Parts: sequence; structure tokens; C-alpha cells
Amino acid sequence: MIIILKPEASQQDANEIMSLIESKHLKPLYLPGVERVVLGAIGDERVLGSLHLENHPMVEEVKQILAPYKLVSREMHHADSIVHIGNVPFGGGKFTMIAGPCAVESFDQLKAAALAVKAAGARCLRGGAYKPRSSPYSFQGLEVEGLKILFQVSKETGLPTVTEVVEVADVDIVAQYADAFQVGARNMQNFRLLKALGQSQKPVILKRGMAAKVEDLLLAAEYIVAEGNSNVILCERGIRTFETCTRNTLDLNAVPYVKEKSHLPVIVDPSHGTGVRDYVTPMALAAAACGADGLIVEVHPNPKVALSDGQQSLFPHQFATLMEKLQAIVNVVGKEMA
Repeated sequence: MIIILKPEASQQDANEIMSLIESKHLKPLYLPGVERVVLGAIGDERVLGSLHLENHPMVEEVKQILAPYKLVSREMHHADSIVHIGNVPFGGGKFTMIAGPCAVESFDQLKAAALAVKAAGARCLRGGAYKPRSSPYSFQGLEVEGLKILFQVSKETGLPTVTEVVEVADVDIVAQYADAFQVGARNMQNFRLLKALGQSQKPVILKRGMAAKVEDLLLAAEYIVAEGNSNVILCERGIRTFETCTRNTLDLNAVPYVKEKSHLPVIVDPSHGTGVRDYVTPMALAAAACGADGLIVEVHPNPKVALSDGQQSLFPHQFATLMEKLQAIVNVVGKEMA
């Protein structure tokens, strides 16, 4: 429920209404706007209705939020949210690049990748320390040693870092070494993990599941925000369909739809979305054109010897060319490179 207060409503009026909401064991939200204050109330709709908040003299209008996701809905929060990873903004008219290898393999490998992507204009470094793979015989990541390498390279290059967290038990250790959590497609509906991440204030990049509807993605984000962490960035990374010409089907329809329904920033992963190096650049440009707030792209100093996803990783010179091409698209859609 959204409660729009009259322009003359005071802070005392807002506090009085929030206290009334809280007295019924519901969750009040304070959402100050430019012209007036908006309050939110989350909980049992029958209890909310029994409060008859529309009768309060300082309430202008009471509106029901129809979407099943409340806190991430644009009905609740009309303006775009801006989420920061370190000092790097996502959303709010900025277009932000995250780049780096799929997996942390060694200090030298990650440092080389970091220097290359930073020189080309990337603002954040990605690198997986924990690698959930389809095959138990594939490279599973360096785990804590990988986190330490990621941390050291971040210190030396100044790039904030993003890395995947795969289970609740790893949240604290990942938080020690990385600037942002990534929730992979396989864990999008790991609700215990989402709740644990919601109790941290570190940013979370939430990837869409391989067979998830967009609504499922938004409801997964709701789990994190409902626990108190509003620093969520949504990521479209392709879904499994009957088509087999690419690794996944990159659903760019989802970007404008999510931007319409939610205030959270949205980025796109064209590396996993296609699984083919030669298709990453055209789909990255398309993502920028359809309104994405940024990209997360796999770049390896030598993809031919990569231990994970080498076939979809860009060479450094290809990433530099992509960044040059992106500038024109980003300008056309009215954003600016972060």
C-alpha cells in the first residue's frame, strides 16, 4: 500500500501514521519526495485495509500496489534507484561497465585482465573465486585463495570487485574480500541465500535464472530488499529455450520491461547470454540501445588457455574496440559512460 500525504503534512503527521502501521505489526516505509512525502506499508492487505488510513486528515490518497513484488516496484518508488559498487554508480543515467575473467586463475592472470579492462574504460572488475559448474570435473575455482587475489588486485588497480557467492556459509568471507556479491543464475531462487544477502548492505548483482520468468527475477530481488538491503542490481543473462545455436537466448525484451516495472538498475551479460565470443559485441551494443544501465562482460588476457568459459571471453583488444563502439550508442540513448 502507498499512502500519499498532502503537501502541508508535517514530519509529525508522517510519524503518527507510521506508528499506527507499526502497531499492527506491519512494515512502514518513509519515502520522501521532492514535493511531498509518500509512505509505504507492507503486510497483510486485510489488516492494512482495517486501518482506514484514507480517513486521516493529512492523507491525500491511498493506493494498493498490485504487483506481487512491492519494494522493488516502480509503484512504490517512482524514481530510478542508483546503486554504488565502491564509488561506481549504476543507474541514474549512467552506463557502467564491469569486466574481467570468468574465473580467478592466478594473480598474474587477474592483474593482466584488470589492467587491460581498466585501460579500456571498465569501472569494476569481475572474477569468480567460487565456480559452480555443470560438470563436477570442471574447474571449480580457487575459493578463498581466489578471493585474496581479487582483493589484492583491487587494491593495486583501484577497481571495485564483483564475485559470485554460492551458499549462505560463504557470505561473510566473500564480504571480507569483495565489494559486491553476484548471485548466479543457478542460485536466483535460493531463498535462504537471498535472505542472508539482504541482511548485508553490500551491493548484490542478481542474475536471472536460466528458466525464470521476469516476474520470478523481481520476486527474488524482493527477498533481498525485504530484508533491508536495497542495493540490488538486476542482470539479464539469457534463458534456456528450444534454440541451440547459442548457449542461451539473450532476452533483451526483459530490459525495457523491467525498467518499466521496477526502479532497480538493470545490466546485461552478453557473454553468458550468447556463449560465443563473436556475438558478444553486437549483443552488448543492442543491450545499450534497449536501455540497459550497464554490462558485465568476460575478458581474459589469453582466452585460448582460460580454465573457464574461454570460448565466450573477449581478448583485451576486442574489449577495447567494444568500449569505443559503445560510446556512440550510449550517447544516442541519452546516457553517459560512468
